[in-house]
Amino acid sequence: MAINPHLTPERKRKESGRRIFLAGALVLGLAPLAAPFAARAADRLDVGGLTFRDFGTPDNGSSYTRGEQSIGGGTSQSFTRVLGIDQASQAVRLRFGSVNVELLLPMGWQASEDGERGIAYTLDKRIRLIVWRVDFAYEGVKDAEHYAATKAGSMKARRPGVQAQARKLSDGSFVIVYENVPKGPSDSGPRTVFDLVVPNPRNPKVGVLVTLGMPANEAGRGLQLLALITQNMRIDW
Repeated sequence: MAINPHLTPERKRKESGRRIFLAGALVLGLAPLAAPFAARAADRLDVGGLTFRDFGTPDNGSSYTRGEQSIGGGTSQSFTRVLGIDQASQAVRLRFGSVNVELLLPMGWQASEDGERGIAYTLDKRIRLIVWRVDFAYEGVKDAEHYAATKAGSMKARRPGVQAQARKLSDGSFVIVYENVPKGPSDSGPRTVFDLVVPNPRNPKVGVLVTLGMPANEAGRGLQLLALITQNMRIDW
């Protein structure tokens, strides 16, 4: 499928790279998740007794209002809109206008966005989250299940040593766990990455993708954090 001719050159490069990533995939069936994630993600995401307090720093939300950031490649990104402070849970509600999604996130993080995604991260960038909109047909797949299986297979094919498995949850969304992901330039070691693919309940051809990455040695709490964030997520479909 051709790339949209109305996109800017930079956007075309991004879209092309993402589609090539999927096009080269080994399409796999959805499989049970590997330990230690299998029990917790058998049919739903569970916070496991944790709260936003376990992942943030109480600062009354001040970290979310500190100027502008420049993210890799020189792309200028403005901090996203703060809707309110939840003192009881030590979390901050934000709206990512670029993707029409509201998230409740831990205090002490920062968040920004560009024209196609929302980004949130701890101040040391140890934990990073991205929220995207996904057009499954444009990505070359038929629906959320096909997307999840294809992306898991693609990661394993492109990154030898990475383990990736996908599973459907009881609410119709799909979770993918990638283990042994190579570290990035600012990371101290390998990482574990979680994808949650949420299909539009009224239009299965589109959805929202939430990607959460963290150090591999902290990944035991990853699905719990993903549960906290996505259980409090509001999507304007």
